[in-house]
Amino acid sequence: MKRAGVCHPDRPSPLAHGRIRRDTGPVRTVTATAAAVTAVLAGSVASVVAGRLASDAALKVVPGRPLPTEPRLTVHGTAAGQVILTRDLASLRPGTYGLAGNGSHAVVGPVLSGASHRPDTVVRRLERVTHGSLKPRDKVWLTPNLYVGNPRSALGLNHEDVRIPGELGTLPAWFVPGARGTWVIAVHGLGTTRELAMNVMEFLHHRHFPVLALAYRGDAGAPRSPDGLSHLGETEWRDLEAAIRHAVESGAERVVLYGWSTGATMALRAARRSELRERVAGLVLDSPVLNWEVTMRALARARHVPGPLLPLAVRAAQGRAGLYGDRLAEAATPERLSVPTLIVHGPDDRVAPWQLSRRLAERHPNLVALHTVRNAAHSAMWNADPKGYEEALRRFLTPLI
Repeated sequence: MKRAGVCHPDRPSPLAHGRIRRDTGPVRTVTATAAAVTAVLAGSVASVVAGRLASDAALKVVPGRPLPTEPRLTVHGTAAGQVILTRDLASLRPGTYGLAGNGSHAVVGPVLSGASHRPDTVVRRLERVTHGSLKPRDKVWLTPNLYVGNPRSALGLNHEDVRIPGELGTLPAWFVPGARGTWVIAVHGLGTTRELAMNVMEFLHHRHFPVLALAYRGDAGAPRSPDGLSHLGETEWRDLEAAIRHAVESGAERVVLYGWSTGATMALRAARRSELRERVAGLVLDSPVLNWEVTMRALARARHVPGPLLPLAVRAAQGRAGLYGDRLAEAATPERLSVPTLIVHGPDDRVAPWQLSRRLAERHPNLVALHTVRNAAHSAMWNADPKGYEEALRRFLTPLI
């Protein structure tokens, strides 16, 4: 006969079972929670790293190096006045371009449709080789920079090398003198250098405009941004303001701000924020970046960043470069944009959407003129149609003289 409350020695008591459940249950819960937290943290760290890497596509663009949207082409051969390139939508573009490689630069003209070639190649007119050489199997890319060097060596124009005091240090610039009291201040954008301004420098010089072509933070010879990143015009515009101040102190009565890509972004911001904005007579915006998030996604996508990581790239850029809110849209609202503006842009731009430029022109029909260029890459509107481009520029600038 068993006593009440006494357990059989071979059987654990219910209390013992309870102790086992109370002892191991929390351990298992803690272990599972720790594993879950570890997984979340690992995922978060991976997301942060992935976002930073994806945002590098826009925030670490090297001046003078091709954008990720610009394909590398292979040289398949050269002949008298001809170069044979890989067949691609890029190599079929109409117009005149620089052809850059590692240690070489040439100028190529239009496609020669009557030339003999393989179906997978394209023959373009070879205008000149600026330096280096073009050899079979060389990797090259098309660039809007038609000229290299400086205004004197490339165009035969007398110029001064000037040093402009800026927020972060001294900014180098080229100054080509002219007789007019209205100066043109030129600022390049993504993937190019101040050499891009030489595409239109002869045109402006022949119309007697003084031209100041600026190198700003991050460019060769200019101060480095404190974080080493491009801010897509959000901070760089202050270097443009320094150039405006230099122009005014040197005798300019008014200035026209002429920007390509993020240089156009800088021009928009300076026209709104600068203490010298009353001196701004007009804006010329070539391939303007009017929405940094769209441009960020386009550059990241061109580097084969997977779609799910694109929002991470945007958030990473916001945190790293302080690109919060759509401040460009605010700068272009009717009460903010107050000077005559010429936008030159095209629907084939894969970096900065042309539709945003068209929308801006529609919102300001009495203030903004839009000149559309088709079959042109980002910042290469002049290259695709120099005559049409310069005629639009002439019509715009004449009333501002």
